[in-house]
Amino acid sequence: MTTPIEPTGREIRFNPEEIIVSKTDPRGIITYANDTFCRVSGFAETELIGQPHNIIRHPDMPACVFKLLWDTLKSGAEVFAYVLNLSRCGGHYWVLAHVTPSYNKDGRLSGYHSNRRVPSADALQKIRPLYAQLRREEIRQSDRRKGMQASGLLLERTLQASGMDYPRFVFSLSSSTCLDAVAS
Repeated sequence: MTTPIEPTGREIRFNPEEIIVSKTDPRGIITYANDTFCRVSGFAETELIGQPHNIIRHPDMPACVFKLLWDTLKSGAEVFAYVLNLSRCGGHYWVLAHVTPSYNKDGRLSGYHSNRRVPSADALQKIRPLYAQLRREEIRQSDRRKGMQASGLLLERTLQASGMDYPRFVFSLSSSTCLDAVAS
């Protein structure tokens, strides 16, 4: 994509029984996108394959959450995260993402697999204000890197105050939605 997509504020919804699925190579380049991903994002499969997964990154999504996600994946662990995505038409959609590293037969990292489901309304009521606070902290800083570090520290302090790490926090927001995601 050469032209940045402007967010419209219009929320896109998809069926709670649907699962958005994508696969990437180790650098985050999309190698597979299911029909649900294409429909919800508004991109044709041919437009997604070969593109960085951040093609759907919404500007209101805190960078520190993506850093946490990538740091977790690079350590070899799976991660659950609430993510705000941007569609091709400028609409947005929330997902509860479950991302796992994939390995080839030799045990080498071959990429990542992501399943994304509709998050519960209760979880979104709790995550939206936190993410907005993290974004404000990022914007307040003089450059992008400092903003990501500052919001990461804010997230850390917030989690410490609640007595949870990020995975426990995610599961605490909506255990039924998380359990549904784990069961699939």
